[in-house]
Amino acid sequence: MEIISIPLSGSLEHKDSMGNGSVIKRGEVQVMSAGTGVTHSEFNASDNEIVHFLQIWVFSREKGVKPRYQQEPIAQFLKENEFQQILSPNQDDQGVWIHQDAWFSWAEFSEDTKSSYTIKRKDNGAYFFVISGSVEIAGQKLNPSDGFGVWETDEVSVNASKDAVVLVMDVPMELPEYLFKR
Repeated sequence: MEIISIPLSGSLEHKDSMGNGSVIKRGEVQVMSAGTGVTHSEFNASDNEIVHFLQIWVFSREKGVKPRYQQEPIAQFLKENEFQQILSPNQDDQGVWIHQDAWFSWAEFSEDTKSSYTIKRKDNGAYFFVISGSVEIAGQKLNPSDGFGVWETDEVSVNASKDAVVLVMDVPMELPEYLFKR
């Protein structure tokens, strides 16, 4: 599994059996490839502040990858009213990378912004998750904590009716073959 953690508020502390230990804050993304095996824990780094975070698990495209850990600030990539890549399958791209043909993008939209998202790979779909605000995605009105999946298309329209923060997860629509082999 590829495990992606994105704090939305507060601070999240991470420890794992590879010797990594860090605090992840809003504005950062962390990925851990569990691969051939690793134990880990995440917990609130504060005694008095609540932590809210997303932890997304994605199947690796191949079995038996070497465990690894990476953490990057995403604020350095953000441009107002545009989707900015924060995760990809390419080590040389901006953001973190994983062992899967997946791309995650983050956008912070101002009210009345019209935009679009182009799906990165032919056999992928996109899952939009609204972190805050209100948006219309492919004609569907969404509010905080709403999600909406789109596939079998190349481009998706996004219109912010209020200031909004949106995460899009562009992922393969089929499970890896190794899951079906015995």
